[in-house]
Amino acid sequence: MARDKEIMPVGREASPSNFRNWLQIAIAIALALPALVLRILELTGVYHPHWPNLVIAAIFGLSILAAATLLVWASEVAEQLISATLALALLAIIAVLPEYAVDLYFAWTAPDNPENAHLALANMTGANRLLVGFAWPVVFLLFWRQQRKLGVKKPVLQLGNQNAVALIFLGIATIYSFSIPARGHLSLLDSGILIPLFIIYLLISSRAPPAEEVPLVGPAMALASLPIRLRWAAIIGIFAFAAAAIFAAAEPFANGLVDTGESLGVSEYLLVQWIAPLASESPEFVLAALLATRGRAQAGLTVLLSSKVNQWTLLVGSLPLVFAISAGSIDPLSFDARQVEEVFLTAAQSLFAVAILTSLSLGPWEAGIMFVLFIGQLFFPQSEIRWAFSVVYLLLSARWFIVERRYIPILFKTARQEVSQPPPIPHSALGD
Repeated sequence: MARDKEIMPVGREASPSNFRNWLQIAIAIALALPALVLRILELTGVYHPHWPNLVIAAIFGLSILAAATLLVWASEVAEQLISATLALALLAIIAVLPEYAVDLYFAWTAPDNPENAHLALANMTGANRLLVGFAWPVVFLLFWRQQRKLGVKKPVLQLGNQNAVALIFLGIATIYSFSIPARGHLSLLDSGILIPLFIIYLLISSRAPPAEEVPLVGPAMALASLPIRLRWAAIIGIFAFAAAAIFAAAEPFANGLVDTGESLGVSEYLLVQWIAPLASESPEFVLAALLATRGRAQAGLTVLLSSKVNQWTLLVGSLPLVFAISAGSIDPLSFDARQVEEVFLTAAQSLFAVAILTSLSLGPWEAGIMFVLFIGQLFFPQSEIRWAFSVVYLLLSARWFIVERRYIPILFKTARQEVSQPPPIPHSALGD
């Protein structure tokens, strides 16, 4: 109750600054709206835009950016009403919707077009490696620049105790993931293990307490100034609207970039593995970057960590399920030799990510290695090179687990403490 009373007076002032805050929200909604309007007109056959690929990518990309900005503002208020970890996990789910749209489309059409099975796996592995190898280091770089301006010589990004649970679940999923390339397929067995694992992760995350009081500024303060029922309605409404806008913009944005790449002579497989995931993962990247630039790099990395957990559990588990429903059988989603290499490399990178975050912190040396290893894969696509990078990831993981082994029991102890906390009391039950 105290928290509600602390937040509300700040934003209920009828001031020019509060007017500007609501104006910013209105502008963001207006910029995100074209994605929904254009997609509805297209799907109903009323109008189909025949614009240059770059124009399409720009329009729908701007809608994604605006929707991501709305999500940041709403999530900052939501973190003070429910579990902060759960709020950021839900934010990550919304942000990753475009990736699900692309991957599940390939899985659904794979029974009639077997080549799409390979494209689904290419998109999934590319998205996962982009998330860890590119987005995580970028968030750290933004944090590092801010800290250096403040005079901190060796900045280290602390993840916070609330991420211990996510890291352990990522570790469990990663260990299990090594069995997938060994079998050479994804089956309903994987769905039966990975999807419940994600559900358990969400249930446990909901037990964490709301965030400590964080000074709200700008549009977030305007949303927090609303009475509790209107505040909930505004947050839910923004989450729903932003999710719809992101989902609507995903396909045309990705297609616009892919078509541009094809016109430049880039192969379809590489476009699906790297360019399309870069487009579909853009809401997550934008969200994390916006949070980092607002001085909330820890929250930005939390969003990316939650995204990695849900992609490595729910997304991977959904692919064989969707494939089986579409095919009307229980046949597995099979791999060829390249997909085996790609999945194994992705699992090895994931294990390295878990290893360097075992201390619940990320330093410049760790972020730098993560980025360099990821970039190196792009320039050397040969089969032997993929196996070599996998071995390097595994060796580095072993090194980190051995050198920082003292953090492993601390990580599990921290996670137990987070899980043992009583569920937070929803502020909606407290009234104004």
